Amino acid sequence: MKQEKDWVIEVKDVSFTYDGNDEKALDGLNLNVRRGAKVAFMGGNGSGKSTLFLCLNGIRKPDEGRISVDGSPIEYTRRGLLEVRSRVGIVFQEPDDQLFSASVYQEISFGVLNLGVDEDTAKREVEHVIEELEITPFQDRPAHALSGGQKKQVAIADILVMHPEVMILDEPAAALDSKHTKKVEEIVESLTEKGITVLMATHDMDYAYRWADEIVLMHRGRVLRQGTPFEVCSDRAALEKSGLEAPDVLKLYERLKEKKIIPEDTAPPKSTEELIEIL
Repeated sequence: MKQEKDWVIEVKDVSFTYDGNDEKALDGLNLNVRRGAKVAFMGGNGSGKSTLFLCLNGIRKPDEGRISVDGSPIEYTRRGLLEVRSRVGIVFQEPDDQLFSASVYQEISFGVLNLGVDEDTAKREVEHVIEELEITPFQDRPAHALSGGQKKQVAIADILVMHPEVMILDEPAAALDSKHTKKVEEIVESLTEKGITVLMATHDMDYAYRWADEIVLMHRGRVLRQGTPFEVCSDRAALEKSGLEAPDVLKLYERLKEKKIIPEDTAPPKSTEELIEIL
């Protein structure tokens, strides 16, 4: 059994209701997130994914329950919120909700300067993340004039420059073309290589199955199922309740086992490429 020190985030009996709503957006939710994990959050609209993310970052305060980061409960004071937001960064589904500075360079500088970092250090950090995320060609442009994919890169840079322990991405590939989707996926992979815990809401089951260490299915403000991608995607009842289907590669793998084309004890592949190698 995992010890408490392994959890970077602990959510205990958290409930939240938006003003004017009768139904709870989060309803006694419990969740632990392992340090350094890649966790995909899935579920239908209104299942509570985005509300949970806002609570994890301190943007929303639960009506009931407790959220702890690195074993310390979030304190809803100016100092406490600054502390949690330096550790837990969030990239919204719509980058226009996040970007507001006159230029890309100023936008990326804002957060790290707000943490009290001196200007020389901030300059080095900003220039490093701009180069790393390949933002240099448009660093002097107004953020509002960028393409959707470029805005997403800047929104991620906003958070990455502050060296968070946890990065939350709410539908990072939403409305992006294939080129920028691939770019965002490459950036996400680089985050995990740095040891950053990544929490991602996505509707792409094939990607979640291939990428994640764990999948969390949410339904009506609660965790319906949490486990490895294979464990969760093998629970067809839970998937159906969440309005989801198993990934294509898993359905094909199970079909091939039924027809005895591959041995019964063949380990489940994470991707079509792995399945082809098995064949």
